[in-house]
Amino acid sequence: MKAFRIFFRSIRDAFKSVFRNFSLSMASILCATITLMVVAISLLIAGNVNSITKDLESELSIVVYLEESAKEDDISFLESKIKAIKGVEEVIYKSNEERELEMSEYSSSYATIFESYEDSPLLNTFIITVDDAEKLNSIAEEIKVMDNVESALYGENSVDTIVEAFSFIEKVTIIVVIALVFVTAFLITNTIKLAIYARRSEIEIMRLVGASNMAIKLPFVFEGFIIGILGSFIPIIIIIYGYIIIYEKMGGHIISNIVNLINPYNFVFDVGIIILLLGAIIGMFGSLNAVRKYLKI
Repeated sequence: MKAFRIFFRSIRDAFKSVFRNFSLSMASILCATITLMVVAISLLIAGNVNSITKDLESELSIVVYLEESAKEDDISFLESKIKAIKGVEEVIYKSNEERELEMSEYSSSYATIFESYEDSPLLNTFIITVDDAEKLNSIAEEIKVMDNVESALYGENSVDTIVEAFSFIEKVTIIVVIALVFVTAFLITNTIKLAIYARRSEIEIMRLVGASNMAIKLPFVFEGFIIGILGSFIPIIIIIYGYIIIYEKMGGHIISNIVNLINPYNFVFDVGIIILLLGAIIGMFGSLNAVRKYLKI
C-alpha cells in the first residue's frame, strides 16, 4: 500500500511541480520540442528515402535472351532452373512474338521494321526480378553459363553504380537518425539537469525530513516524463498535418511519377508514436539521471 501511495503522490507532485516551476518547465519543454521536431523531420525524410530506394531497386531486373535453337522443353527446363536460384523472386517468360507485339504497340516505327522481316528477328526472353538488387550481378553470371542462354543483361556498370549509391544513402539516413536521437537525448537531459539543479534546495529539504531516495526521485522522473510528452505534442501535430499537406500538394510524388512519396496515412501516425515514446523515455531517464547522478542522491 505504501508503494502505491508513493507512486500516486509522485504523479500528483510531478504535475504540480511542472506548473509551480513554470519557467524552468517551459525551457525544458521548448528544448524537447525543437530537438524532437528535427528528429521527426529526419524520420520522415529517412522513411521516404528508404522507400524510394526500395521502389527503384524493385524496378531493376535481368533480361535473359534465349538461343534461337531452344525448344519448348528446353525453355521449361531452363525456367525451372532459374527459379531455383536463391534470390530470384519472379521469372516472366516472353516469346519473340509477344515482344514484337509490345514493341509495335509502343512505336509505329518498330511495327514498320518488323513488317520487313519474314520471321521475327527477336529472341525469346526471360525477365527476372530479384529480392535484393545487390544480387543482380551474381545471379546474371550464374544464368549466363546455363544451356540455351544467349546472354543475360542487367545494365552492368550503371546498375552497379545505382545499387552502391542506394546502399550508401540508406546507411547515411540510418546513421543521421541515430545521431540525432543521441543529440536529442543529450540536449533534453542537460536541460532537465539544469532545471533540477535550480531546485536542489527543495531536494535537500526532502532529504532532511527523512524522505527515501525513491520518494525523492519518483516525482522528478514523472516530471521528466510529462515534459517529454508535452514537448512531443507540437512536433507530432506539425509532421502529421505538414506531411499530409506536402503529399497532397505534390500529388504523392517527387519530380515524376517514378519517385513516389510514402502514403501519409499510417506512416505519419507511426512516426508520431515514435516521437511521443522518444520524448517520454528521454524525459523520464533524463530526470532520473539528473537526480541520481548529478545531485548525488
